[in-house]
Amino acid sequence: MTIALEAPVGLWRDTERCYRAVASRDSRFDGQFIMAVRTTGIYCRPSCPANTPKPQNVRFYPTSAAAQSGGYRACRRCLPDAVPGSPEWNVRADLAARAMRLIADGTVEREGVPGLASRLGYSERQLGRVLTTELGAGPLALARAHRAHAARLLIEMSALPLTDVAFAAGFASVRQFNDTIREVFAATPSQLRAARPRQEADPAGMRLSLRLPFRPPFDADGLLAFFAARAVPLVEATGPGTYARTLRLPHGPGIARLTPEPDHVRCDLNLADVRDLSSAVTRVRRLFDLDADPEAIASVLAADPALAPVFDPGIRVPGAADGHELVVRAMLGQQISVAAARTAAGRLTAELGDPLPDTLRTDELTRLFPTAQAIAEHGRDVLRGPRKRIEAICGVAASLASGEVSVHVGRICAELRVDLLALPGIGPWTADYVLMRVLGAPDVLLTGDVALRKGAAALGLPDDPSALSERALPWRPWRSYAGMHLWRASAGV
Repeated sequence: MTIALEAPVGLWRDTERCYRAVASRDSRFDGQFIMAVRTTGIYCRPSCPANTPKPQNVRFYPTSAAAQSGGYRACRRCLPDAVPGSPEWNVRADLAARAMRLIADGTVEREGVPGLASRLGYSERQLGRVLTTELGAGPLALARAHRAHAARLLIEMSALPLTDVAFAAGFASVRQFNDTIREVFAATPSQLRAARPRQEADPAGMRLSLRLPFRPPFDADGLLAFFAARAVPLVEATGPGTYARTLRLPHGPGIARLTPEPDHVRCDLNLADVRDLSSAVTRVRRLFDLDADPEAIASVLAADPALAPVFDPGIRVPGAADGHELVVRAMLGQQISVAAARTAAGRLTAELGDPLPDTLRTDELTRLFPTAQAIAEHGRDVLRGPRKRIEAICGVAASLASGEVSVHVGRICAELRVDLLALPGIGPWTADYVLMRVLGAPDVLLTGDVALRKGAAALGLPDDPSALSERALPWRPWRSYAGMHLWRASAGV
């Protein structure tokens, strides 16, 4: 069961609370709002170590794009864009939040504002009006800020020529790139590159090592265990303290290797096309739920004594790297064990998955998960089991391949659920599982899941779906996270 949350009053509008966070340099608020200083003309993250400005000299914005539109440039000391993203974009289900998720995935760079508006089901004019009202900037300004951040990463962490950086980050021209970098960072691209030591990178600039921040605490072990149990051979690989997988990106394949550290997740990327940097980073952040706000989640779930035996404020909800892939994998696992589903997905990949180019492949990672088109056309020759189940999987794959059903982060939860349930072979558990992992929906409780109900019983909670749904009402709007606790309780039985 899910709840479509209304757009809350933005934290940035509560100037008194924001100023208290700035005065205490509270890093928990990094990414949730931007502070701009009128006397210096710069914008900072709330935890910036510089002297706290006087209240009358600050202004708060919801996004860096809004601050840039207001004439402010980024602080070179605190790097305000190198923070976890706002948790609002995952919690909220309104137009602004869905637009932000698509902008972060590079939709404007690939399809323009018309493509963004089309995916969201609004006119360009309506979209611009809503985003300007809610976020202080229109879609072009938001995408421009996103490009500026991507460009800075490439400038400082790759060996790409600056001309190539411009186009890789999504700028239409070198002049536009130079003007934007100077305006946002008060420095030329050459000055940025000279000012900070670069990490080692290959000459083509396709291997990058990034630090992905998160809000602590962060249950890295739980995430790694979840992915290890479901890792598809040839597509995913796990080892002590690390997880790696192949990625199907807009301009080509890639590989991401994620290694959690105490205060960040190290992300080693190997991309066939460096234009996919932003999309790759956005997807792995969603995969590890790095923008979650543990304090907000704990404020609700920690109040329930029934969850106390397994409660961990750092628990995250695992995301998905690709919507179509997750739908197929969820269907594979509907009526069989996790291990059996993993075996079936591995068989599909070995037979139908596209091979990685030699420049990317490793001993363990050699293929991409098959496309929906490949499964629709050839899945019947590879899949084993009841004919009805195989036909259902191939039929759903055909619907995904044709665009009859679109599964992407800009969808509305309730509408996507209706679309999925209309497909033969998809029931409530599968639809809700897709919402939870693909859209990052925070308020989904899989009451039809046997293991989850087993965990509920172990904690003295009702294991009947209806009774458990009623008992879970106080967990709103974080029932997805509560479900992860129940799964953990099941594993401990």
